[in-house]
This record gives sequence, C-alpha cells and structure tokens, in this order.
Amino acid sequence: MLAWYSGKAEVPINTMKRETSSPYETSLSDESDSLDVRRSGQEATVYEKIVVGFDGSELSKGALIESSNWIRRHGGKIVLVHAVYFDEEEFANAPEQREKRFELGKKICYQTREKTFSEFGVDVESLVCEGEPPEVIVNIAQEKKADLIALGTYGRKGLKRLFLGSVTSSVMVNATCDVLVVKKPCNECTGAYSSILLPFDGSEFSKKALERACQLSKIDNAEITVLYVIPRYEEMIGFLRTESIKKSMMHEAEKILNTARGIASKHGIPIKTETQEGQADAEITGTASRLKTDVIIMGTYGWRGVSRAIMGSTTERVIIHAPCPILAVR
Repeated sequence: MLAWYSGKAEVPINTMKRETSSPYETSLSDESDSLDVRRSGQEATVYEKIVVGFDGSELSKGALIESSNWIRRHGGKIVLVHAVYFDEEEFANAPEQREKRFELGKKICYQTREKTFSEFGVDVESLVCEGEPPEVIVNIAQEKKADLIALGTYGRKGLKRLFLGSVTSSVMVNATCDVLVVKKPCNECTGAYSSILLPFDGSEFSKKALERACQLSKIDNAEITVLYVIPRYEEMIGFLRTESIKKSMMHEAEKILNTARGIASKHGIPIKTETQEGQADAEITGTASRLKTDVIIMGTYGWRGVSRAIMGSTTERVIIHAPCPILAVR
C-alpha cells in the first residue's frame, strides 16, 4: 500500500494488486533449492525488516539493491520511504508544487517496487511521506519496528563538508536501530559480507558492534578483522614518548584485543587482530582499503540526543572516506 503521512495520520493513496505473470516468478523456481536451504535451520537473520530511505539517486538505489539482495538470501521485508519536504514559504509561493511532488514520489515508488520484484523477487512496501527526510525515516523505522535503516548519501554535493548530507548525519544520530550507509555503485551491491573490519577500543559500544559482527559472521561465514588503533598522544599533548611508554601502550593494546578475542570465542567465531598506530579514522579506512573489506562495523557511542559536533569526528571521517559500506550498531 502506498501512503503518505502528515503528523500521525495515515492517508491511503493507492492499493496495488500484484500480477502473477512476472518473468521473475518463473526463474524464481530455479532457486527453490537454495531458498529451502535458507529456510531450514539456518542461523536466524539479524535484519528481518529494513527501512530504506529512497530519493531516486544512484546511491539510494544502491542501498535498496543491497537490502534486496540481503532479503532475497535471508528472508524478511523492505519498507521503502520517500520523503516530500515542502516548507511554508514554498507552499505560499507555489502551492501546486506540493501535489506534484507527491505524484512524482508515488510514481518513483511504484516503478521501484515493480522493478525490485521483477529483479529480486522481493515485495516492497512503499510510503510517500511529508516532512523532513531524516525525521520521516527515523519515525517510520520506529513505527515499523525496523531492525535496520539503509541509506545512500542522498546525492549531496560537498560531502566532506556536509558529512554526506544532513539526512545521513541526522538519521545516524537519532535512529533507534542499526544504520547501514551504502557508498558503492549499484552493480557492486550484493548484500553479502565475506569480510568485516571491526574497529575496537574496548568500550561497551565497540563490544556491542563486535557482538553484531559475530552474528553476521555466523550467517555469511564472514571473516572478521578486529583493529585497535594506538593514538599518537604526543601529537595531541606534546609529550615525548619513551620506550617504556611505548611498551606500556602496546601492552594495553594487546589487553584490549584479548577482550575482543574473548567475546568472539564465546560466539565460536575465530577473528584476526591488527594493531596500528596513528590517526584512528585514517588507519581504519586505510586498513579497509588494504584488506578489501566488504563492510566496516562500528559502535554508535551514544549519539542519540547530541549534536553532530559531539557525535565524534572519527566516525564522521570514517563514513566520509571509507571505501565500503559502514554499519553503525545500536
């Protein structure tokens, strides 16, 4: 059902009936064996309901394709959300544009639903909603009890200055579920993660991220590399580091990585570990590039209710420069 939201009211716009003559439905039977394997006793999927923020840009299409591939392989449901923002000044100057934007949004969602079913065999619920995109996406995810929000970067210019656009930034700060930021072309979006990079500092947030990585590893048999970055304190506070201080810092790094090994061991998951020294974001993105990582999984460090400035420049820079998708874990 296509719908739009104004405040708390849900106003139906159109109910669609699915034709049964899709060419994909014929080919879908060829995959029945693999689908049956998926349904019979495999590890329960982590993400059963995914909300995809969609504006028609190539990167938002990538987020949808990534999600569709995941759902096709593991089961679940996708809710496609298209937000129509129309401020009071615009409405006063051109009130007719409001309806035109809704009609365009409905058309985009209808075509996207049909194409997604045709190509992936995945049914998509779509919502065309009025409001600020980040608020709409977060609210719909809460209402639908989503496990994951998937986003592109909303095609914004000046990404380094704007942190991939205010939409991505605001969603990551306020979401109550995990958020996946997809930063790759549609033809590279497979929804499969055979290699995971997990930055780890021993905090509760990084421990939770490692727990999630272990869950995903059980599903896709992914290899996990846990990375600890030793900060260069001398660059921040100007002290001269002696060999004894260096030895102490390496000992602390090993202690932190042993904590990660213990968590993974409880899940029966083997992990690789690395220690690097330098600026955290640069070492994380550099390691992801060197290892050709499929996804970086990070904790969210209690962002909810704080400003973007407090959210943390390390995570911001990782998301800006990462060569792969980033999964922020709640």
